Amino acid sequence: MLTTLSDTLRKYAKGWLILALLALEVLFNAVILPGTQARLEASSGGVGPIDLLFFYTPEKVYSMVAAYGDAGRAAYRTFELTGDIVYPIVYTLFFSLLISWLFQRGFPADSSRQRLNVVPFGAWLFDLLENLSIVTMLSLYPATPAVVAILATIFTMLKWGFVGVVVVLVLLGVVMALRSRRQR
Repeated sequence: MLTTLSDTLRKYAKGWLILALLALEVLFNAVILPGTQARLEASSGGVGPIDLLFFYTPEKVYSMVAAYGDAGRAAYRTFELTGDIVYPIVYTLFFSLLISWLFQRGFPADSSRQRLNVVPFGAWLFDLLENLSIVTMLSLYPATPAVVAILATIFTMLKWGFVGVVVVLVLLGVVMALRSRRQR
């Protein structure tokens, strides 16, 4: 299954598609996410989104959930179930196709490294599990089940771990593509 996914990504790793996904990535990071964060902080006295933390305790995260207030929790839940479902799809496809494109230029076609283009799907999976956990915490409040908060922080740390690996893979791809180009 991962081999099929990897091959499909390499097939669709076209410059125009990567640029279109980059434009969506910029739109999310420059407009949509900052706007959502500002609205959340305005309704909570400056408490930002849970998604941006790397680690949190149940006490910390439930104090954040409490600070959002009813309107903030409802707005955050809505965003988690809409925009924060779309955004992981955008960044996963962007980074998977970018890694595919760079690795096609930096490594031999038969290199096992070509299969690393599926790594962004790890971030996607754990981001969605994190979102599900956040929606659960927001929905169950004022109940504060510690197990949900613990799972949420595990999913968050795994998401950010995969994001870190993705950044390393992109940098490796850039270096290898430039090196390969220079050798030609």
